[in-house]
Amino acid sequence: MKSVRESSKKSAAPSPRAPESTKKVAAAPAAAPSEPPADWAYQPDGESAQDLAPVVGVNLRRLRMRRGLSLEKLAQKSGVSRAMLGQIELGQSAPTINVLWKIARALDVTFATLIQAREAGGPTVLKKAQAKVLTSQGGQFSSRALFPFDGPRRAEFYELRLAPKAQESADAHAPGTVENLVVSEGQLELVIGDGAHSETHRLDTGDAIVFEADVPHVYTNAGAKDCVMYLVMTYAEADRV
Repeated sequence: MKSVRESSKKSAAPSPRAPESTKKVAAAPAAAPSEPPADWAYQPDGESAQDLAPVVGVNLRRLRMRRGLSLEKLAQKSGVSRAMLGQIELGQSAPTINVLWKIARALDVTFATLIQAREAGGPTVLKKAQAKVLTSQGGQFSSRALFPFDGPRRAEFYELRLAPKAQESADAHAPGTVENLVVSEGQLELVIGDGAHSETHRLDTGDAIVFEADVPHVYTNAGAKDCVMYLVMTYAEADRV
């Protein structure tokens, strides 16, 4: 899955390690080679929608400067144009999930690190109405982060929804990334790896799987109703920030 880490490192986001994706759930307009297809975007509900761009901008500039990277160098490492990076840092552009995943990979941080607003610790209630949701352009796949964006973390928790017969493809995440997935409703077909080295698993309601996600993997809804899943994504080590 595209994690809130790559927007975290390669994903279907795709890939949130997105971080970071090829998709069959919806056709996306052709894009220049230096930019990913604009088929993913954050669609947070409530007040958080207007806050995301400036938060990402501040975090991107802070992380880039700490690593001693110019905009030009980061553009070369991430495959995102210098102009786009500049617009994001100024809060003038809300990046797509694919762009965030590319940036996160280049900076070696989680997806969450880019989109989190730093706050004090303590109990945190995550209201559904204010959730940050990653949604494919066609709306057939969505990912809701079930953790606060309050600092770097090795594990991220998501609620995933996949429409009937829809498919979500994820690129390989960073080495050592592990996904622990349970199907809450519906049926899922999961293909891990590609080519001759791939393996297919059929999961029904209540079934769970743990697998190394540093290879390409594809989620397909094998049923006639929405497939609801819960995912814990664990990274090999804490990221530098």
